[in-house]
Amino acid sequence: MDRQHIGSAQPARLRVEVRTVDGGSELLTPVGELDHHTAELLRTPLDSALDAGRPRLVVDCSGLDFCDSTGLNVLLGARLRAEAAGGGVHLVAMRPAVARVFHITGAEAVFTLHDTLGTALPG
Repeated sequence: MDRQHIGSAQPARLRVEVRTVDGGSELLTPVGELDHHTAELLRTPLDSALDAGRPRLVVDCSGLDFCDSTGLNVLLGARLRAEAAGGGVHLVAMRPAVARVFHITGAEAVFTLHDTLGTALPG
């Protein structure tokens, strides 16, 4: 499947930049809308990092405009796997619309939240 297109060749509404940073953290930067149609674009690199033995996942949410329940479930699934491997999922700089989803569902209580990348990345 072409990872830049979802469904009927519609351009993806989400792109994800991934890089390993000093200290072994995986930094993922999703930009756009995380929903039922785009969730796999984030799930794949999360799973790849965990499969490669990098259980400390930092997700920079500053470019995330929207997150629905499917996106939330992708992050919750990654959190369970990361914690089982001795790591965790750190969410950074959530915009108000995305933060509201986490607040309403209570999911904010199970993630480590950071205002800036500086506080999320070990240094």
